[in-house]
Amino acid sequence: MGVEVRTEGITKSFGSQRIWQDVSLTLPTGEVSALLGPSGTGKSVFLKSLIGLLRPERGSIYIDGTDITTCSNKELYEIRKLFGVLFQDGALFGSMNLYDNVAFPLREHTKKSESDIKKVVMEKLELTGLLGAEGKLPGEISGGMRKRAGLARALVLDPQIILVDEPDSGLDPVRTTYLSQLLIDINAQIDATILIVTHNINLARIVPDNIGMLFRRQLVMFGPREVLLTSDEPVVKQFLNGRMIGPIGMSEEKDESQMAREQAMVDAGHHAGGTEEVEGIIPQMRAQPGMPVRQAVARRRERVRQILHTLPPSAQEAIRNSLEQDGDADTQVMPAYQGAFDTTARHNVTNG
Repeated sequence: MGVEVRTEGITKSFGSQRIWQDVSLTLPTGEVSALLGPSGTGKSVFLKSLIGLLRPERGSIYIDGTDITTCSNKELYEIRKLFGVLFQDGALFGSMNLYDNVAFPLREHTKKSESDIKKVVMEKLELTGLLGAEGKLPGEISGGMRKRAGLARALVLDPQIILVDEPDSGLDPVRTTYLSQLLIDINAQIDATILIVTHNINLARIVPDNIGMLFRRQLVMFGPREVLLTSDEPVVKQFLNGRMIGPIGMSEEKDESQMAREQAMVDAGHHAGGTEEVEGIIPQMRAQPGMPVRQAVARRRERVRQILHTLPPSAQEAIRNSLEQDGDADTQVMPAYQGAFDTTARHNVTNG
């Protein structure tokens, strides 16, 4: 079971450059959350702050009720055992084969025997579809396999919190879907609290229970997926549709004259780029058949029902329809996404 992660008013700078300020959010226990934002908005900095690799100048970070900004190094060491982290490049040791890479945290942080270590390592390699590849070096396998090996290593200490930094970095869309499905399945099995840092629109639309958005050194919004996917907040709407029209520009900032010129182009019939806007709320990726029911879904839906009356009427209607459809489909396979990571693909160690 995961634990709650909460930030209160945290601010981070490097020298005179403010990265973000007064960020307050709660990652609900056992749910999958995604933190979005244009490149350079400090998403990875936020992730590193949660595990104490970087310390904010102001504010507090509570991990299961403990403020890590006031912890001793010894206390922080113990709290970090709650985490499993998948870095962008997998962060594997190039001179070790996959087995030794995955075994490394167990050898460093536990007193398990080699026979017990082997049992855990092979279990995680099977979970991530890497059985048969344990003797390969990182340089001998694809980027997708390196990502999965990094995830296997992140899971060996049975973390209650899993942090994933840009899971789509270096991967094609198909293998990004495989990895996303794997994260959903893991959440179904161990109910871990998961935070995915990304700027991938498709991942953001279909994977997380909760979505947050960083822009202009602020947390614009954070909340259940239904709320952000129906939001009229200009930054959120522009980003989730990948369009030019909105406050986000090539250099992040736009002035009013540039926004007016772009709107005039659209009014004249020019395409604004991005994905097609979707009516209603895109169905969420589900755990594969045979997996436990994801408890996070019911918890999130209950929170949404409690705040539904506070949302705009158009959002209320879309969310009610989504909740009804989700309820009807709970015992069905979602054909749009289900099967994207079937058992055969999961055990295919030669591709991805």
